[in-house]
Formats: sequence, structure tokens, C-alpha cells
Amino acid sequence: MIALVDYKAGNLTSVKKALATIGAAVIVPGAPDEIADASGVIVPGVGHFGATRALDAPWIEAILGRIGEGRPLLGICLGMQWLFEGSDEAPELPGLGLLSGRCYRLGWSAKPSGERSPTDARLKPSRSPVNQAPTPDRDPIVKVPHVGWNSLDIQRSEASILEGVPQGAQVYFTHSYVAPITGDAAAVTEHGEPFAAVVQRGYIAGVQFHPEKSGDVGLRILRNFVELAG
Repeated sequence: MIALVDYKAGNLTSVKKALATIGAAVIVPGAPDEIADASGVIVPGVGHFGATRALDAPWIEAILGRIGEGRPLLGICLGMQWLFEGSDEAPELPGLGLLSGRCYRLGWSAKPSGERSPTDARLKPSRSPVNQAPTPDRDPIVKVPHVGWNSLDIQRSEASILEGVPQGAQVYFTHSYVAPITGDAAAVTEHGEPFAAVVQRGYIAGVQFHPEKSGDVGLRILRNFVELAG
């Protein structure tokens, strides 16, 4: 049984339908204690990082409890960003902190002295304030939000969440903030600058794109998670 956490952040119905397509049994818990018997937990989401405020202490305790028992966790889009320490989109709000680093706005280069080029920014993205408007010293490198199909550059073939997913597979994105590329990045995508598209550390995994909208590739990734959950 997969617990699909509803914290009023968007794409719950489409994820539930995708899981039903692959034959997964799903529960949408109304309270944290209802995930006690779940074999795995999925935290979906779209929109502003502030929505994760609803994942309060009882939810965090329940989710961490399942992870401590070896049951896998999958974050989707905003749910993936929540796995990190936090996001510049809501700097006062901590993330779950299972993965190191902070999420940041895609596609801005900070050039306070006029010395950094867009290429430099892609190699070392800046951490820009929420809702930062363009100024003479801040130029957008790409269109944000990033919406549409893009390819996966798989970095770690041993990541079980990506088993059977071919190099260059196309998946569907819609987002403005991204997670940093760290040792937990299993796949990277580039939109003006490279960013983590898939992360996995043991039983903790996340995807920045929407597998429920990504056709057979997305269904394969969800099936891999369900199999990981046993």
C-alpha cells in the first residue's frame, strides 16, 4: 500500500490515477498516523514552497518513522524540493533536510560587477531572492517557469528509481525553482543551466518533473518506486 500525502498542493488526482494504471494500491491518509502500515510514501506537489508548511511536525514524525523502518519515500516536483534543507522561494521555512543543499530560482545570473557571463551562471547558479524582478544587474538567462518536455542525462545507472529508463528519455517539467546538483543527483536536466532532475539516496528519492504526465517513462519510474516499496 502506497500512502499518497495530500497537503493541498496540487497534482494528487493525476498521481493517484497513474499509480492505479500500474496496479498499485493507494491510500490518501487523512492524518499522519494513517501511514503507519504503508509500504512506501509519496509526497507530490506543485506551486509555492510555502505550501509545505502544511507538512507539520506530526507529518514529519510519521514520514521519518517510515523511513527509519526502511520504507521508501518519493518526492515529486515540490515534494522533491521539500526533501532538501529549504528553498529560496520561502527562505524562512525549512525543508525535511534529508538531502543537503537549498533549492533556488532557475535561470537568473547575478552580475554585481559585470564580470559574470550567462555561461558562468550556468556553471555556478546564483541563489536569488523570491520574486526578484529583472534589473540592469540581473538578467534572465532562460524563460521561467520551465514548462514542457526535456531530456534526462542519467548520472548514476545504479539508481533503482531509474531502472529501465534510457539515457536521454523525455519527461515533462513545470517549475521555477530547482535543486542543486550534489552526489545524490541520479539524473540532470539543463534549461539554461544544469539542475538535479532525479535524486536518490537509498530509499529516499525525488523527481523534479511530473512522472504522472510523462507517459511510459514516468509510469516506469513510478513502477520502480512501487517495486522498491515491495
